[in-house]
Amino acid sequence: MQPDEKIQAHLVSVWRESKKIFSIGGKEGMLVLTDRHLIFIHKTEAKIKWWQAITQRQVLNFIKSKNTMIIHDGYDETNLMEDLQNEKNIEVSFDDITNISHEEKTWGSVLNIEYEKGGKKEKFQYSIAQDWVKYPAKEPTKYMKVDWEPFVQYIKGRQKFTE
Repeated sequence: MQPDEKIQAHLVSVWRESKKIFSIGGKEGMLVLTDRHLIFIHKTEAKIKWWQAITQRQVLNFIKSKNTMIIHDGYDETNLMEDLQNEKNIEVSFDDITNISHEEKTWGSVLNIEYEKGGKKEKFQYSIAQDWVKYPAKEPTKYMKVDWEPFVQYIKGRQKFTE
């Protein structure tokens, strides 16, 4: 992330699953869209009380409007830079994204992303969870129906190459 980059969208309670063969389970985190990068934050320094309040507010926001281009207060570029110190968090340049699309499933909306970073191809599916089960492992039980189109168009419009 560059010092002059600004957050354009910030989503919490995001469930990421790898689309590789034999991959099981997923990870919860935040999906952050900046001027030049798509960032998945799995390990954050954000406080648990903030996280709980923001996830509830996001659910209410998506019930009113399906637009994914939202920004939450209480988390800014400084927090993002701090979270990016942890190498478990993934930062992908728009130009590293080889394919991005979205689709509607019966259970919710999905953002599909393929990218190549460090010579390694990755393929993930992102969805926004509404409810969770915490035992035996934390997994979503209900997903949100959202509009990923503005998110996809923002990235495609800023890529230096298109397929």
